[in-house]
Parts: sequence; structure tokens; C-alpha cells
Amino acid sequence: MRSDSRLTWYGTLAVLLVLLGFLAGYAFWYEPSSLRVVRRRIALPRSGAALNQLRIAVIADLHAGSPYIDRCKIETIVRLSNREKPDLVLLAGDFVSSDAFGRHQLSIERVAQLLKPLRARLGVYAVLGNHDRWSNALHIANVLERSGVTVLENRWVIVPDRGRNIYLAGIGDAATHGAKPKLALSGIPEGQPVLCLTHSPDVFPALPVACILTIAAHTHGGQVWLPLLGRPIMPSRYGRRYAAGLIREKGKTLFVSTGIGTTGVPIRLGVPPEVTILDIKA
Repeated sequence: MRSDSRLTWYGTLAVLLVLLGFLAGYAFWYEPSSLRVVRRRIALPRSGAALNQLRIAVIADLHAGSPYIDRCKIETIVRLSNREKPDLVLLAGDFVSSDAFGRHQLSIERVAQLLKPLRARLGVYAVLGNHDRWSNALHIANVLERSGVTVLENRWVIVPDRGRNIYLAGIGDAATHGAKPKLALSGIPEGQPVLCLTHSPDVFPALPVACILTIAAHTHGGQVWLPLLGRPIMPSRYGRRYAAGLIREKGKTLFVSTGIGTTGVPIRLGVPPEVTILDIKA
């Protein structure tokens, strides 16, 4: 009897070790190295009619040079985005990685060169993230501009589109105290709906209702989502409130991309990397 109990215990331990090994391989290799295209429809109120029938590709948190984000991965991201034929490509910041797992492995010059083939009928626009600001914000912005990406740091542009004007505003990163919503929206006609792009969603409560749709990133969806427990770690002062996906508050709509790369421990579990395609309906 004692021998049978011992065999049962060893068998259970072996199964647990196999399961833990599988889970570790999935979380530290398979999922963070994967990539998917996620298509979402977003319905806006009538006041957002200026954005109707707009297809937006959102690419966020590249963290180029971090584990699994190399030249081939960025080329795949570009190819997947172009295949969707978006009207706009919005790059939501953190092009580089400033942590120990990704430092100095892929220069912004190389990243910009790899992103240059991105195609969208109305152009490619970007904001900078906290890692970009920690690195060299001005240099990164200049390199991106030279590659054909319009960087919107607390400023707005008009994007003409078939007889309508789309007001697109870029708001600085709230996580590094770069967000200046009043400056970013200054001069836009009153009552005009605005498509707002930023890195950290923490600025969302401070935005006016004129930001009919705000697109953000930064959270990585917590990088880990567990059944029952949810997202144990969230890089936001609001906890899980703006973790990922679609959020509606006080007449405003926010979409938070879970992004592509990782920071800190190179893990993703239940939050796979994604290129997001947003189809806007008003």
C-alpha cells in the first residue's frame, strides 16, 4: 500500500511538472513570439459622423529589440497592416525599449526604415511613448518624420478625406507627464469631433468630449491575464479601469491596444500581441 501511494504521489508530481513546463513555454516563448490581427467595429454617436466608414490600423508598443521583436517581426507587422488596406495607420508609441531585456539591440533608425513601407490612404501618424521619452524623444521624432511618419506631440492636423475633414490630434504621454490636452486641441473649432491618439490611457478622464474617439496603448493589457484573478499587474494609476479594449465613459469612447512587445519580464499569457484593425461606424 505504501509503495502504491508513493507511485501515485510521484505520478501526480510528474504531471504537475509537465504542466508547469508547458505553461512556462507558452507564456515565455509561444505567446509573446506570436502575432495576430484583431478586427473590431466601433460604433460612435451621430456627432462622430466625420469618422464614419474609417478603417484604422493601430500598431502599439513595438519595443523594438526586446525579446521576439526583431527585423522579421516588424516586417510581418507591416505586411499584416498593409494587407488590411487601412485608411489610417496610427502608431501609439514606445518604438524602442529602454529596459534591460531590450536595450540598444535595434536602433530607431533601423526601426523607422522597417516601418517605412507602411501604407494607408490617408497617411501614417504617431505619438511617442514613455520609453521613447526616456530614450531621446526629439531624435526619435525626427527619425520617424524623415521616414514619412507624421509625429503628433501635443498638436493636431486636418486630414482631408473625400470632401470631409478629419481632425486628428496627438496628445503627449501621461506616464511621463508629457500630456498637454489643452495645447494639443488648441484652435480646433468648437463642436468639432476629434480623433485623439495618445500613448498612456491615463489622460482619458482629462480629455474633453470633443475627443469623440481616443486611441491609446501602454498597458500591454497587463501582459498576463488569469482566469478569476484577471490582470495582476497594471501600469496605470487607474488599475484595471483602462486595461484593454473598448471603454465608454461620459460620452467619450476609448480604445486601448494591448500592443506587440513586452517590458520587464518577457512574458505574455492570455494577452497575445496584436495588430488591431478598427472599423468605425457612426
